[in-house]
Amino acid sequence: MESKQVASNLLVTLYKLAEQGAYPDEVLLTTTELAKILGMSQQSASRHLIELERMKLVKRTKVARRETIQVTEEGARQLNKMFLTLRQIFEPHKREITIEGQVFSGLGEGAYYMNQEGYRKQFARKLGFEPFPGTLNARVRPEFMNQRRVIDASPFVMIEGFTDGTRTYGPVRCLRARINDEVDGALLFAVRTHYGDDVFEIISAENLRKRFKLKDGDIVRTKAIISSPQEPSAEESELSK
Repeated sequence: MESKQVASNLLVTLYKLAEQGAYPDEVLLTTTELAKILGMSQQSASRHLIELERMKLVKRTKVARRETIQVTEEGARQLNKMFLTLRQIFEPHKREITIEGQVFSGLGEGAYYMNQEGYRKQFARKLGFEPFPGTLNARVRPEFMNQRRVIDASPFVMIEGFTDGTRTYGPVRCLRARINDEVDGALLFAVRTHYGDDVFEIISAENLRKRFKLKDGDIVRTKAIISSPQEPSAEESELSK
């Protein structure tokens, strides 16, 4: 599931609505009243509400000349994402974030994508290794979902998308990680994916299933290495000299 990209001015409006009590409850407001809260014209406030409703970030219900406004669960998720990003900026960075997930079999696409030259060269240059042709899929254990959200708001190594003349391959975000306290690798998050937020993929120079004798249902533990910005690998540093 691809995350919505919400403009900063709309996030401010969403935050102000929540501040007025629009999450988890509803608030009764006119666009004129909202405009005063935001310090903008009534027309601008109305446009913001229309756009937020279109993006399913708020729900509006007419009540006479006013309307009730409620921030939806998706809207709350966007605010939480903003909060986690700000926390990463203003709080001391944790060097490692541990996340555990349950291994499951994917659709078998990992090997195909890992073998693409446009990806392999970037992995080698930016992460310092060429990954084994395949990804290890894991579904986040419920008690680690907050760590998953913190990881999502952390600085990433960006693997750029490319085209091979026939088809286009999307960008991928990576975080260096250590798997089961033994093997270096990376967490991989495709910008466009059919998986939900509770899924992450792991890559390494080794066959992780074979190395740890993993089968579907087993638990894999990763420690994401957080830095701001993501530090270059030794190989990448050498290439930049």
